[in-house]
Amino acid sequence: MRKNIFYFLLFLLAPTDVFSQTYPSRPITMIVPHAVAGTNDIVGRLIAPPLGEILGESVLIENRPGAAGNIGTQSLSRAAKDGYTLLLTINSTHAINPSLYKNAGFDPVLDFIFLSYIGATPYVLVTHPNSPYKTLADVVAAAKKKPGEIGYGSGGSGTLNHLLGVMLNMSANIDLLHIPYKGASPAINDVLGGQIPLAFASLPSVLGFIKSGKLHPIVISSSKRSPSAPEIPTMAETYPDCIGEVWVGFFAPSGINPMIAKKLQDSMSKTMLKTELRDKLIAQGLDLTPLSTTNLSVYLKDELVKWAKIIKSSGATVD
Repeated sequence: MRKNIFYFLLFLLAPTDVFSQTYPSRPITMIVPHAVAGTNDIVGRLIAPPLGEILGESVLIENRPGAAGNIGTQSLSRAAKDGYTLLLTINSTHAINPSLYKNAGFDPVLDFIFLSYIGATPYVLVTHPNSPYKTLADVVAAAKKKPGEIGYGSGGSGTLNHLLGVMLNMSANIDLLHIPYKGASPAINDVLGGQIPLAFASLPSVLGFIKSGKLHPIVISSSKRSPSAPEIPTMAETYPDCIGEVWVGFFAPSGINPMIAKKLQDSMSKTMLKTELRDKLIAQGLDLTPLSTTNLSVYLKDELVKWAKIIKSSGATVD
């Protein structure tokens, strides 16, 4: 009788064990829920090849933009829990959208497993090189003289580059005019063309323009200066509470086989040790200071609380 029970239990457990041991046996899709050339797209395309080498199968980037990242993120929450569909996203989807949208279509804590924290990068307030605003003091002084008239562009209401302007307004007691665009790239294009004076953008997305002299950086939004652009001061040097970075995270749908989740975590950890990859990511403006996997869920919950307060203050909401 005991032998029969043993074989029955072995039968139940074997498919899961065999599946996890042979995983992956075909290419993996990594969803990036934003358009090409955004921060997580840049990071994803750098990470995918070496991650695929370690896993032994190709990792294919699939951009699924829309609704500020909600569409692609929702698709992972509904995907098969077999480890062949994963998500590389930024904190706007997981830490901001749940408070911004009346129904984001997913639960950032319950619907996903936070596999790995990749790194963080600041946003940078940029202007045209011919602009009169060279420093943060210039911007604040102009905004005090002309409240509600000095505009800054963002990727849309409730996006991180919008909320950073809200943070600056609150800290400096000014009233910069928010100019929402359908994406950050159009806003940057209008700064390049001189149509608007200012915009917040992630450092990786505009670093090339800064290095070539096509954009002038005023301040970055991190707590410390970026190693890839140490000449740019931080907002926190003037206003200590003005800190807001974009971080990149690696997620799987809840319910995935724990052994596969562990393999993905370990594989990403090995990937992030590759010197060539690290050099490329640092060159893009990322701070690769790791977070332990045991602290990821706590970190995400803290981020949700932080941005919920700022969104409430901004009055931004999306149906």
